[in-house]
Amino acid sequence: MVRMVDVARAAGVSTMTVSNVVNGRPGVGTETRTRVLAAVDELGYQVNAAARSLRTGRTGAIGLVLPELDSPYYAHLADRLSAAVGSRGRHLLVERTGGVRERELEAVSPGRLRRYDGVIATLVQLGSRDLSRLRFETPVVFLGESPVPSRFDHVVMDNVGGSRQATSHLLSTRSRHVAIVGGRRAGTDDMASLRTLGYRQAHADAGLDVDEDLVVEVGCCSWADGYRAVTALHDAGRAFDALFCVTDALATGALRALADLDLHVPRDVQVVGFDNGEQAAFLVPRLSSVEPGNDAIAELVVDLLEQRVQDPGDARPGVTSTVTSRLVLRESTR
Repeated sequence: MVRMVDVARAAGVSTMTVSNVVNGRPGVGTETRTRVLAAVDELGYQVNAAARSLRTGRTGAIGLVLPELDSPYYAHLADRLSAAVGSRGRHLLVERTGGVRERELEAVSPGRLRRYDGVIATLVQLGSRDLSRLRFETPVVFLGESPVPSRFDHVVMDNVGGSRQATSHLLSTRSRHVAIVGGRRAGTDDMASLRTLGYRQAHADAGLDVDEDLVVEVGCCSWADGYRAVTALHDAGRAFDALFCVTDALATGALRALADLDLHVPRDVQVVGFDNGEQAAFLVPRLSSVEPGNDAIAELVVDLLEQRVQDPGDARPGVTSTVTSRLVLRESTR
């Protein structure tokens, strides 16, 4: 049986360093951590999880609560979070709520949270008032647009700023009838509303009014929704020369619809998405998209959670952090 001392000898470090790495403790440099984990993999060292849990009161597991797993954005985010958690010697377990209130309540119930050392959660039905009534003994970091009580760490992407960049680019490249696919006419605090706000701000920046007929609401954000929305916009006789799609999935469906309508991209219609998923660079044409900073989001979330896990008595107030987004230009824009 491979022992911790064998891993230490192979990696050229002390057994204490190996212990720090496999138990996810801070204070180990990235190069050293990588070397230790490589030795763990090469030798097939197995951590006795049951013994460690009894000794430390920790499971080595981080929970990830997401509304869905089949969207490219959430799949990519889960992958980056898994890598970030793994680099700290822990493993990630994913729970899908389907965006259902009862399942979100179950996911953050005390009994469920005790399974983990910490939890990363994106909730769409539970609001700040709901969370303020619940008891949390396990550290939780929240992701997403929904407000949370000030005692929690909260990481958000720059939905407004990214959408403003995307729309401003379309307006600056001679488009004057920019439709937003997946927008919201009545604003709340959800993703679509925030991205619509950025779209409206870009028009105000350019001294232009928004044509409300070009604010196109959709049922969800699938490829099919993007296809149907653009087809319906065209069939209704609405003039448009650019599309800002609030997700890459909607933009993918939009590109197919424009091709079927014999409209050239970007000569006739420019298209920008949001998420900058891997598929964006492989579409025809390659899709311009807003990069929300998933890698930075993952590292920041896990860093914040690790601080709480390592110091469970920390009474400092929560931190709300916004990760800057940027526009990646490709072939679908001029």
